[in-house]
Amino acid sequence: MKLYIKNMVCSRCLKVIKQALKSLGVKVESLELGILIINDKNSIQEEILYNVEKVLHSNKFEIIHSSEEILVEKIKHFLINKIEKLPLTFKVNLSLVLSSELNHEYKSLSKLFSHSEKITIEKYFIRLKIEKVKELIQLKQHTFSEIGYLLDYNNVNHLSRQFKEIVGMSMTEYKNYDDSKRNHYDEII
Repeated sequence: MKLYIKNMVCSRCLKVIKQALKSLGVKVESLELGILIINDKNSIQEEILYNVEKVLHSNKFEIIHSSEEILVEKIKHFLINKIEKLPLTFKVNLSLVLSSELNHEYKSLSKLFSHSEKITIEKYFIRLKIEKVKELIQLKQHTFSEIGYLLDYNNVNHLSRQFKEIVGMSMTEYKNYDDSKRNHYDEII
C-alpha cells in the first residue's frame, strides 16, 4: 500500500512517524518525504489505514488523495531538497529543472501550485531560501556574502532586499536580534 502524505518535509518527520507506526504494529516497508509504503498482507487494510491516519493526524499530517495534491507536494519536496544541498546552483532555469524532474510543463505546474497554495512557485522558493538564510545567520559560520553565494544570489544586495522584504528587518538586525525565529518548511506559505 502506497500513501502520499502532506506536510512531511524533514527527517525528524520521518523518524516520528516511523516510530509511532512501529509502536502500533504497522509494518513500514519504506518511508521517505511524502511517501509511505506499508507491506502488511496479514492485517486488514481498513485497520491499517485507520492506524496510519490516527498517527498522521496526531502529528499534523494527512493522507493526500488527489493526483494534483500529490504533484504540489512533489514540487515542495523537490525545492526543499534543493535548499538542503548547498551550494545551490542551477545551470538552467528553475522552471526547466522542475519541468524535467516532474515530467510536466512548467506552466501547468505553476498554475496548479498557485491555485493550491495561493503563492507562486518562485515566491515559495524565495521564502524557502530566506528561511535557509536565517538558519545560516544563526549558525554564525558564514558572512552575508558567503550566504548569498551558497544560495545562488548574484550579489548580496539582492539577497538583502529580499530578506528585508520578507522578514521585515535587515540581515544585520536579524543577526543581532536576541529572539530571532525561523519557520519550519511546512509552515511556509
